[in-house]
Amino acid sequence: MKKNNDRSQKIESKKESLLESLKFPKDICMGALKVTLTGNREAWIENYRGILEYTESLILLQGKTCQVSFEGTRLSIDYYTNEDMKISGCISCIKYI
Repeated sequence: MKKNNDRSQKIESKKESLLESLKFPKDICMGALKVTLTGNREAWIENYRGILEYTESLILLQGKTCQVSFEGTRLSIDYYTNEDMKISGCISCIKYI
């Protein structure tokens, strides 16, 4: 299993290098999460795959290659579509897992 994982990582690294040299945005070509913050009150997230946990103090999202958690107080998802969402509240911490 480790051999396949190493090979997958090498392929992803090569893709990333190619995209970098061609100046293509990684969020579009590789499906990477894109998080845009306005202070600590609003976050716009693009390219997420799903909502794993949603409470007033924690929102956990699944991306293509990782998970991202937003921690804080009075957190809420103002809107979401299949491609993007807006989180508001008092965001105190963002972690990529």
